Amino acid sequence: MNTIKLPATKLQAAAALSQMKGFIGRSQLATIDAGVWSEERQFFYDKLVEMAEIITTMPVTYQTDGQGDQAIAQLHYFTAGCDWYITERDCETEKLQAFGKANLGHGAELGYISIVEVLTCGAELDLYWTPKPLGRCPA
Repeated sequence: MNTIKLPATKLQAAAALSQMKGFIGRSQLATIDAGVWSEERQFFYDKLVEMAEIITTMPVTYQTDGQGDQAIAQLHYFTAGCDWYITERDCETEKLQAFGKANLGHGAELGYISIVEVLTCGAELDLYWTPKPLGRCPA
């Protein structure tokens, strides 16, 4: 059965921002803030709710253990020449640590990733990312 997805409301978008705390950097938040006051506001409301849903429901520590390249990259962060593909978030919400594949321009490696450090480097959360297996993510 197909379900119709209703447009997100301003209240839902505000709640989503609260759930995304720590997973999105200040400069990107400032851009989104400008967007919610523009004629494109509905796009940003819907996107915030969608991204918060991914973050709150993604696997936590060790839930993808042993899946290798079949583990789903739920989130993608990027800067010029660097990419991080996140498969798990820490099960403690106050710890912004994740597991996934990082490519800092010298080949990709699996390991633990500090979301705080990724954001400090100026990385942005890819709002257009579609979750996919790590094996299908660029190397």
